[in-house]
Amino acid sequence: MKATLRDYLLSTPFYILPHHGISWLMFKLARIQFRPVKDFIIRAYTKFNAVKMHEAVIEDKYAYESLNAFFTRALKPECRPFDDTENSWLCPVDGAVSQARKIENGRVFQAKGHDYSLLELVGGDEKLAAAFQNGNFATIYLSPRDYHRIHMPIGGELTNMTYIPGRLFSVADHTVKTVPRLFARNERVACFFDTEHGPMVMILVGAINVSATETVWHGLVTSKDKKINSIDYKKGEVTLERGDEMGRFNLGSTVIVLTTEQFELDELMTHGKEVKLGQRLGIYKP
Repeated sequence: MKATLRDYLLSTPFYILPHHGISWLMFKLARIQFRPVKDFIIRAYTKFNAVKMHEAVIEDKYAYESLNAFFTRALKPECRPFDDTENSWLCPVDGAVSQARKIENGRVFQAKGHDYSLLELVGGDEKLAAAFQNGNFATIYLSPRDYHRIHMPIGGELTNMTYIPGRLFSVADHTVKTVPRLFARNERVACFFDTEHGPMVMILVGAINVSATETVWHGLVTSKDKKINSIDYKKGEVTLERGDEMGRFNLGSTVIVLTTEQFELDELMTHGKEVKLGQRLGIYKP
Protein backbone atom coordinates (compact mmCIF):
# COMPACT_ATOMS: atom_id res chain seq x y z
CA MET A 1 0.00 0.00 0.00
CA LYS A 2 1.30 3.44 -0.92
CA ALA A 3 2.29 5.87 1.86
CA THR A 4 -0.18 8.65 2.61
CA LEU A 5 0.34 12.23 3.76
CA ARG A 6 -0.66 11.07 7.25
CA ASP A 7 2.11 8.46 7.20
CA TYR A 8 4.70 11.14 6.40
CA LEU A 9 3.35 13.49 9.08
CA LEU A 10 3.55 10.74 11.70
CA SER A 11 7.04 9.65 10.65
CA THR A 12 8.85 12.96 10.15
CA PRO A 13 9.33 13.78 13.89
CA PHE A 14 11.37 10.59 14.32
CA TYR A 15 14.23 12.13 12.32
CA ILE A 16 14.84 14.72 15.05
CA LEU A 17 13.82 12.88 18.24
CA PRO A 18 16.65 11.72 20.55
CA HIS A 19 16.01 8.01 19.97
CA HIS A 20 18.51 6.63 22.46
CA GLY A 21 17.70 9.19 25.15
CA ILE A 22 13.99 8.38 25.04
CA SER A 23 14.71 4.66 25.01
CA TRP A 24 17.10 4.97 27.99
CA LEU A 25 14.34 6.72 29.96
CA MET A 26 11.84 4.00 29.06
CA PHE A 27 14.41 1.36 30.06
CA LYS A 28 14.59 2.91 33.54
CA LEU A 29 10.82 3.39 33.92
CA ALA A 30 10.13 -0.19 32.87
CA ARG A 31 12.32 -1.50 35.70
CA ILE A 32 10.83 0.51 38.59
CA GLN A 33 9.79 -1.94 41.32
CA PHE A 34 8.23 0.50 43.82
CA ARG A 35 4.75 -1.00 43.94
CA PRO A 36 2.52 2.12 43.75
CA VAL A 37 4.48 3.46 40.76
CA LYS A 38 4.84 0.22 38.81
CA ASP A 39 1.16 -0.67 39.41
CA PHE A 40 0.13 2.75 38.09
CA ILE A 41 2.29 2.27 34.98
CA ILE A 42 0.93 -1.22 34.32
CA ARG A 43 -2.66 0.00 34.84
CA ALA A 44 -2.16 2.84 32.38
CA TYR A 45 -0.42 0.57 29.90
CA THR A 46 -3.14 -2.07 29.86
CA LYS A 47 -5.82 0.61 29.54
CA PHE A 48 -4.45 1.49 26.10
CA ASN A 49 -3.27 -2.00 25.05
CA ALA A 50 -5.62 -4.97 25.06
CA VAL A 51 -3.37 -7.55 26.69
CA LYS A 52 -4.85 -11.07 26.94
CA MET A 53 -3.92 -11.87 30.53
CA HIS A 54 -5.81 -15.19 30.51
CA GLU A 55 -3.03 -16.53 28.26
CA ALA A 56 -0.27 -15.66 30.74
CA VAL A 57 1.15 -18.13 33.26
CA ILE A 58 0.64 -15.41 35.89
CA GLU A 59 -2.74 -13.85 35.11
CA ASP A 60 -2.62 -11.12 37.78
CA LYS A 61 -0.99 -8.18 36.02
CA TYR A 62 -0.03 -6.55 39.31
CA ALA A 63 1.88 -9.65 40.46
CA TYR A 64 4.80 -8.74 38.17
CA GLU A 65 7.70 -6.97 39.88
CA SER A 66 8.07 -4.35 37.14
CA LEU A 67 6.65 -3.21 33.83
CA ASN A 68 9.47 -5.03 32.06
CA ALA A 69 8.63 -8.29 33.83
CA PHE A 70 5.04 -7.78 32.70
CA PHE A 71 6.13 -7.14 29.09
CA THR A 72 8.20 -10.31 29.00
CA ARG A 73 5.60 -12.51 30.73
CA ALA A 74 5.50 -16.21 29.97
CA LEU A 75 2.51 -17.78 28.24
CA LYS A 76 0.72 -21.01 29.03
CA PRO A 77 2.12 -23.61 26.58
CA GLU A 78 -1.36 -24.78 25.59
CA CYS A 79 -2.15 -21.30 24.28
CA ARG A 80 0.46 -21.62 21.49
CA PRO A 81 0.42 -25.16 20.04
CA PHE A 82 3.23 -25.89 17.59
CA ASP A 83 2.52 -26.88 13.99
CA ASP A 84 3.49 -30.52 13.44
CA THR A 85 3.66 -30.63 9.63
CA GLU A 86 6.74 -32.48 8.39
CA ASN A 87 9.67 -30.11 7.62
CA SER A 88 7.70 -27.10 8.81
CA TRP A 89 9.24 -24.08 10.54
CA LEU A 90 7.42 -22.29 13.32
CA CYS A 91 6.46 -18.64 13.37
CA PRO A 92 8.88 -17.34 16.05
CA VAL A 93 6.63 -14.67 17.61
CA ASP A 94 3.17 -13.22 17.99
CA GLY A 95 2.73 -10.20 15.73
CA ALA A 96 1.72 -9.00 12.29
CA VAL A 97 3.48 -9.74 9.01
CA SER A 98 5.16 -6.63 7.66
CA GLN A 99 6.50 -8.43 4.56
CA ALA A 100 7.37 -12.00 3.61
CA ARG A 101 8.71 -12.94 0.19
CA LYS A 102 11.79 -13.82 -1.87
CA ILE A 103 15.07 -11.95 -1.48
CA GLU A 104 15.88 -10.71 -4.97
CA ASN A 105 19.55 -10.40 -5.85
CA GLY A 106 20.50 -9.43 -2.34
CA ARG A 107 17.72 -6.84 -1.90
CA VAL A 108 15.05 -7.14 0.81
CA PHE A 109 11.63 -5.59 0.18
CA GLN A 110 10.41 -3.16 2.89
CA ALA A 111 7.36 -1.42 1.41
CA LYS A 112 6.25 0.01 -1.91
CA GLY A 113 9.15 2.10 -3.21
CA HIS A 114 11.55 0.93 -0.49
CA ASP A 115 14.02 -1.92 -0.19
CA TYR A 116 17.43 -2.36 1.41
CA SER A 117 20.61 -4.35 1.07
CA LEU A 118 20.84 -7.80 2.64
CA LEU A 119 24.56 -7.21 3.14
CA GLU A 120 23.91 -4.01 5.09
CA LEU A 121 21.18 -5.72 7.13
CA VAL A 122 23.54 -8.41 8.45
CA GLY A 123 26.35 -6.01 9.28
CA GLY A 124 28.46 -6.06 6.12
CA ASP A 125 29.79 -9.64 6.33
CA GLU A 126 29.80 -10.86 2.72
CA LYS A 127 30.42 -14.50 3.62
CA LEU A 128 27.46 -14.64 6.01
CA ALA A 129 25.16 -12.85 3.57
CA ALA A 130 26.08 -15.01 0.58
CA ALA A 131 23.89 -17.98 1.56
CA PHE A 132 20.74 -15.84 1.48
CA GLN A 133 21.25 -13.78 -1.70
CA ASN A 134 18.22 -15.36 -3.38
CA GLY A 135 16.56 -16.90 -0.34
CA ASN A 136 13.45 -15.85 1.55
CA PHE A 137 12.66 -13.51 4.40
CA ALA A 138 9.79 -12.87 6.81
CA THR A 139 9.55 -9.58 8.68
CA ILE A 140 7.16 -9.71 11.67
CA TYR A 141 6.18 -6.70 13.77
CA LEU A 142 5.42 -7.09 17.49
CA SER A 143 2.96 -4.54 18.87
CA PRO A 144 2.95 -3.43 22.53
CA ARG A 145 0.08 -5.81 23.33
CA ASP A 146 1.87 -8.89 21.98
CA TYR A 147 3.86 -11.64 23.68
CA HIS A 148 7.46 -10.43 23.65
CA ARG A 149 9.53 -13.61 23.79
CA ILE A 150 11.12 -14.91 20.60
CA HIS A 151 11.37 -18.63 19.82
CA MET A 152 13.28 -20.82 17.39
CA PRO A 153 11.50 -21.65 14.08
CA ILE A 154 13.69 -24.76 13.76
CA GLY A 155 16.39 -26.31 15.94
CA GLY A 156 19.93 -25.13 15.32
CA GLU A 157 23.45 -24.40 16.52
CA LEU A 158 24.48 -20.77 16.93
CA THR A 159 27.58 -19.93 14.88
CA ASN A 160 27.71 -16.13 15.16
CA MET A 161 25.98 -13.20 16.84
CA THR A 162 26.58 -9.67 15.51
CA TYR A 163 25.45 -6.50 17.26
CA ILE A 164 24.94 -3.67 14.76
CA PRO A 165 24.45 -0.15 16.17
CA GLY A 166 22.06 2.32 14.59
CA ARG A 167 19.06 4.58 15.06
CA LEU A 168 15.88 3.59 16.85
CA PHE A 169 13.13 4.68 14.48
CA SER A 170 9.65 3.44 15.25
CA VAL A 171 8.87 0.26 13.31
CA ALA A 172 5.14 0.96 13.07
CA ASP A 173 3.48 0.72 9.67
CA HIS A 174 3.72 4.45 8.91
CA THR A 175 7.51 4.52 9.34
CA VAL A 176 7.98 1.28 7.40
CA LYS A 177 6.20 2.95 4.47
CA THR A 178 8.17 6.21 4.62
CA VAL A 179 11.65 5.79 6.15
CA PRO A 180 14.14 4.47 3.55
CA ARG A 181 16.16 1.39 4.58
CA LEU A 182 14.49 1.40 7.98
CA PHE A 183 15.50 -2.09 9.11
CA ALA A 184 19.07 -1.62 7.88
CA ARG A 185 19.33 1.68 9.81
CA ASN A 186 17.96 0.63 13.19
CA GLU A 187 20.03 -0.99 15.93
CA ARG A 188 19.79 -4.77 15.65
CA VAL A 189 21.23 -8.15 16.61
CA ALA A 190 21.79 -10.76 13.87
CA CYS A 191 21.98 -14.38 15.07
CA PHE A 192 23.32 -16.96 12.60
CA PHE A 193 22.39 -20.63 13.02
CA ASP A 194 23.27 -23.91 11.34
CA THR A 195 20.16 -26.10 11.15
CA GLU A 196 19.26 -29.47 9.67
CA HIS A 197 17.69 -27.46 6.82
CA GLY A 198 20.73 -25.29 6.18
CA PRO A 199 21.69 -21.84 7.47
CA MET A 200 19.19 -19.49 9.08
CA VAL A 201 19.44 -15.94 10.42
CA MET A 202 17.20 -14.36 13.04
CA ILE A 203 17.52 -10.57 13.27
CA LEU A 204 16.13 -8.79 16.33
CA VAL A 205 15.51 -5.18 15.31
CA GLY A 206 15.40 -2.47 17.96
CA ALA A 207 13.06 0.54 17.86
CA ILE A 208 12.29 3.61 19.93
CA ASN A 209 11.59 2.47 23.52
CA VAL A 210 13.11 -0.90 22.59
CA SER A 211 16.85 -0.55 23.14
CA ALA A 212 16.92 -3.62 25.39
CA THR A 213 17.28 -6.78 23.32
CA GLU A 214 18.23 -10.00 25.10
CA THR A 215 19.22 -13.50 24.05
CA VAL A 216 19.06 -16.56 26.29
CA TRP A 217 22.77 -17.28 25.88
CA HIS A 218 24.14 -13.74 26.24
CA GLY A 219 21.62 -11.69 28.20
CA LEU A 220 21.31 -7.99 27.34
CA VAL A 221 23.02 -7.28 24.00
CA THR A 222 24.49 -3.81 23.57
CA SER A 223 27.75 -1.95 23.04
CA LYS A 224 28.85 1.15 24.95
CA ASP A 225 31.01 2.39 22.07
CA LYS A 226 28.21 1.75 19.55
CA LYS A 227 30.42 -0.22 17.17
CA ILE A 228 29.67 -3.44 15.31
CA ASN A 229 30.54 -6.33 17.61
CA SER A 230 30.70 -9.85 16.20
CA ILE A 231 31.05 -12.99 18.33
CA ASP A 232 31.79 -16.43 16.87
CA TYR A 233 30.63 -19.54 18.73
CA LYS A 234 32.22 -22.99 18.76
CA LYS A 235 30.30 -25.99 17.48
CA GLY A 236 27.88 -27.17 20.16
CA GLU A 237 28.47 -24.17 22.42
CA VAL A 238 24.89 -22.90 21.98
CA THR A 239 22.28 -25.35 20.70
CA LEU A 240 18.55 -24.63 20.73
CA GLU A 241 15.66 -26.91 19.83
CA ARG A 242 12.64 -26.10 17.67
CA GLY A 243 10.32 -23.89 19.70
CA ASP A 244 12.87 -23.00 22.39
CA GLU A 245 12.99 -19.40 23.57
CA MET A 246 15.98 -17.62 22.02
CA GLY A 247 15.45 -13.99 23.07
CA ARG A 248 13.08 -11.23 24.11
CA PHE A 249 12.27 -7.55 23.62
CA ASN A 250 11.39 -4.75 25.99
CA LEU A 251 8.07 -3.35 24.69
CA GLY A 252 7.80 -4.43 21.03
CA SER A 253 9.76 -4.38 17.82
CA THR A 254 10.47 -6.55 14.78
CA VAL A 255 11.98 -9.95 14.00
CA ILE A 256 13.34 -10.80 10.55
CA VAL A 257 13.94 -14.45 9.63
CA LEU A 258 16.22 -15.23 6.67
CA THR A 259 16.15 -18.63 4.95
CA THR A 260 17.72 -20.26 1.91
CA GLU A 261 16.08 -20.89 -1.48
CA GLN A 262 14.87 -24.36 -0.40
CA PHE A 263 12.30 -22.80 1.92
CA GLU A 264 8.72 -22.01 0.87
CA LEU A 265 6.83 -19.44 2.94
CA ASP A 266 3.33 -20.36 4.09
CA GLU A 267 0.49 -18.75 2.11
CA LEU A 268 -0.75 -17.06 5.32
CA MET A 269 2.50 -15.07 5.60
CA THR A 270 1.18 -12.00 3.80
CA HIS A 271 1.36 -8.27 4.53
CA GLY A 272 -0.82 -7.25 7.48
CA LYS A 273 -1.75 -10.78 8.53
CA GLU A 274 -1.80 -11.36 12.29
CA VAL A 275 0.23 -14.40 13.27
CA LYS A 276 0.88 -16.39 16.42
CA LEU A 277 3.91 -18.16 17.81
CA GLY A 278 3.90 -21.80 16.76
CA GLN A 279 1.85 -21.59 13.58
CA ARG A 280 3.54 -22.59 10.33
CA LEU A 281 6.05 -20.07 8.96
CA GLY A 282 6.74 -22.26 5.94
CA ILE A 283 8.06 -25.58 4.69
CA TYR A 284 11.59 -26.68 3.89
CA LYS A 285 11.63 -28.37 0.48
CA PRO A 286 14.93 -30.15 -0.27
